[in-house]
Amino acid sequence: MDSFEFNKIAAAVLVTALLFIGIKELGNFIYHVDKPKKSAYKVEGVTENSVGTKKEVKIEEKLASIKPLLASASIDDGAKVFKKCAACHSIDKGGANKIGPALWGVVNRKIGGVQGFKYSTAMANYGKNWSFEELNGFLHKPMKYMKGTKMGFIGLKKDKDRANVIAYMNSKSDAPAPLK
Repeated sequence: MDSFEFNKIAAAVLVTALLFIGIKELGNFIYHVDKPKKSAYKVEGVTENSVGTKKEVKIEEKLASIKPLLASASIDDGAKVFKKCAACHSIDKGGANKIGPALWGVVNRKIGGVQGFKYSTAMANYGKNWSFEELNGFLHKPMKYMKGTKMGFIGLKKDKDRANVIAYMNSKSDAPAPLK
């Protein structure tokens, strides 16, 4: 194929593309449709401000207490769910810090309290202990529960999964806290 043939083919493709774009623009010009000023249906969590632009409204999720679920939680099921955590955390006694801190004896331990691990400022300054309820909130949505945490995990959405993991982590301690 010589260069003249190639130029004809390239010109045909270019003219076709321009023709489609031109027809689309001409159609938009002839059949212009104005967007409605008010939405036809209401989307929960989005409001319209005075300028007419939409902004999201923060909806607080209120988690139910985890304690009733802990009574029927399965340590074996928690061990299975914990495999998601094992890539970043060790749970064994004397286990080393990985990307995240070692979690042996985490229940009732000070948040940000593992020596030798570099915590985010948010976690280091949190000032509470890892109670069952604190673990529940954090494991649900870590980045929303503690703004500024380095933990990039999306969270455990199912209440039962969180209860099982908390029961499993509680069992990995010299003195497990009573689950009731």
